[in-house]
Amino acid sequence: MVDRVSDFLGGSPLGVLVRLIVLSLVVGFVLSWLGWSPREILFWLEDTVRDVWRGLFGSMDRLVNYFLVGAAIVFPLFLLSRLFKSGRR
Repeated sequence: MVDRVSDFLGGSPLGVLVRLIVLSLVVGFVLSWLGWSPREILFWLEDTVRDVWRGLFGSMDRLVNYFLVGAAIVFPLFLLSRLFKSGRR
């Protein structure tokens, strides 16, 4: 059981905990020095996800509009061409 936990964590639990504490202090120091707070990072992440969501579905909306405009021309022409081709036989 201990081997599975060590394999999952990438080392002994105590060693991993010490590395995580040191890394958290370093990252916290750097973020504090930059003037960033966890709240600002979460708001930035939320805004980014929202912008990506709008971009994807905004593109889908335009794609559907392009399809409908093109289909208004293409499908009737296709049907006419099939009717004229079947009339020649």
